[in-house]
Amino acid sequence: MRYEEIVHRCFRCGYCKLAGDYSDFNCPAYRKFMFETYSPGGRMWLIRAWLNGDIKNSERFQEILYSCATCANCVEHCVFTFSEDLVNIFIAAREELVSTGIIPPPVRDYFKNISISGNPYKEPAEKRGQWAEGSLVEEYKDQEYLFYIGDVGSYDERGKKIAKAVGNLLIKAGLSIGILANKEMCDGNEVKVLGEAGLFEYLAEGNISLFKEKGIKKIITLDPHSFNAFKNDYPEFGGVFEVYHYTQIMAPLMESGKVPLKDLTLRVTYHDPCYLGRHNGEYDAPRRILQSIPGIDFIEMEQSRDNAFCCGGGGGNFFTDILGGGEESPNRIRVKQSLQTGASIIAVACPQCAKMLDDAVKVEELEDKVEVLDIAEIVGRAMA
Repeated sequence: MRYEEIVHRCFRCGYCKLAGDYSDFNCPAYRKFMFETYSPGGRMWLIRAWLNGDIKNSERFQEILYSCATCANCVEHCVFTFSEDLVNIFIAAREELVSTGIIPPPVRDYFKNISISGNPYKEPAEKRGQWAEGSLVEEYKDQEYLFYIGDVGSYDERGKKIAKAVGNLLIKAGLSIGILANKEMCDGNEVKVLGEAGLFEYLAEGNISLFKEKGIKKIITLDPHSFNAFKNDYPEFGGVFEVYHYTQIMAPLMESGKVPLKDLTLRVTYHDPCYLGRHNGEYDAPRRILQSIPGIDFIEMEQSRDNAFCCGGGGGNFFTDILGGGEESPNRIRVKQSLQTGASIIAVACPQCAKMLDDAVKVEELEDKVEVLDIAEIVGRAMA
């Protein structure tokens, strides 16, 4: 296994499962189950024991390994020099499991659906661009930017609304964008983090070939997970593009006054997506957009930026649900944290986070107190 020489160096000091100010546990899996085996340090020791032959692959071992949301809180707060590789180690261990062919059924089904249908929803490719009907967005010809949507924005009902809101906003702001519609392929971010390296390479090479064939040089993504794959993983396969999350493009446009806005008297808090924040260091652009809307009362949650608590959807859990629900599920904890700010809106910049937090609001029966909106949807209300 890659990183095998690092695994034994973990001393289980416990910093990895805490927030930076030690105010609370910040590892989603540990926070839910409260067993040391579900903490990053516990996971490291189990992987070491498995590699040494002291324990065997089992359903419980798989559950522990796949309950990790790859939120990178451990990367942020581990005090050792190998901290940068913690999430990589967990992904490498998943790759080892995949190579044995003995993996959790939801993970197996996810790979199967991507391989057969090209998406986890088992929908035909012809439906991939249907979200854009009735919007201002057109297919890519020779526009300046490719607007890449991803599986959730293309097929999930909540995701499709966000895709439309973002696409319309980008065009109203004067940007030249186009979509691939039914030619778009899965970006593969979740395929990689779930451990199917071969399938990820196939998807990456397919996307890179398509982008180059169409002369695409600049990409704006809807989803931070796509942004992460294109920016950090595709260069290894020869795919070097200018890649932006849509908030990075919109922030300066909003501040320049190019988007006319009316006052919006709302108290808003913001949930940092792990794949935009901790994985890629982008904390400011979404906040700059919100703070440029007149009338917005912006207030931070106690756990924010590099201390933000994950919604629980990362690491493939959005599709596999191995981390699971219940009162201590990460999305429900996060919604309760937002209530403490007195905000009536939880702003998000990721369709996976939006769906996770939407579901939590419904389960907690808080629809009359708080609403989950993508930043583009909030801007849309200020433009109406």
